[in-house]
Amino acid sequence: MIRLGTRRSALATAQATWVADQLRALGHEVELVQIVTTGDVNKAPLEQIGGTGVFVSALRDALLAGEIDIAVHSLKDLPTAPIDGLAIGAVPVREDPRDVLVARDGLTLGELQQGALVGTGSPRRVAQLDALGLGLECTGIRGNVDTRIGLVAEGKLDAVVLARAGLSRLGRLAEVTETLDPIQVLPAPGQGALGIECRADDAGVLAALAPLEDPATRAAVTAERQMLATLEAGCTAPVGALAEVVEGEDGPELWLRGALGQEDGVRRLSANGPVDDPVALGKALANELLERI
Repeated sequence: MIRLGTRRSALATAQATWVADQLRALGHEVELVQIVTTGDVNKAPLEQIGGTGVFVSALRDALLAGEIDIAVHSLKDLPTAPIDGLAIGAVPVREDPRDVLVARDGLTLGELQQGALVGTGSPRRVAQLDALGLGLECTGIRGNVDTRIGLVAEGKLDAVVLARAGLSRLGRLAEVTETLDPIQVLPAPGQGALGIECRADDAGVLAALAPLEDPATRAAVTAERQMLATLEAGCTAPVGALAEVVEGEDGPELWLRGALGQEDGVRRLSANGPVDDPVALGKALANELLERI
């Protein structure tokens, strides 16, 4: 029996259930164990309570204590610093990593009027939306998908910006009014990808997770998260990143785009490198961004 720890939110449960179904299809018995995290009970702004790492610490504690065998994380919520005794046993194939707009009356970003109130709790999104020069008014929000979309339905906001992957996993893509081009808004490092964490010495669980691994996704998110780590920026920092495995002249290569919000605007750069060294690519792009500050 594999005990799978999950937060109790609808999205976290949907993600955990997907992983459980994949493991069951491989012949494993799986039990879902609900874990309550600080981020679930404390509704203060994330930057005040320690960043998005507050969603994972309780799951990691349960892993280290032997109360669960695996934990499913949204990789954009997972701090980049490793934890002794734990390992990311698998990174499954990634959902669409882009951000989306859910706006009143089916409007797109360009159709919103100047001064339109757009809800997002992400400094990354705020910085990039401001850089577009559309005159939008961003306001901080917290809460689950229902709460956020509800603010638009109730007329309290003109629009909200969310991760497309979350709406896809919840079967709610029909509510999207525009999928934002990464040229406009780069997603968070690791957005759309799951990380399945386990104890580093649990050979049986590592073997069970191996078939769920997608090497291209692992390479992409490793480059993105290394860029974030090199910038020494937390999960709530105004950093966007998106890496993709593309076909180069000499075979597959990794292409990484990065964005860093500053008081005077957003710095954007891109770089490419070998698929088998995503860490070097992430470091190189981060250092280049730092040189441009």
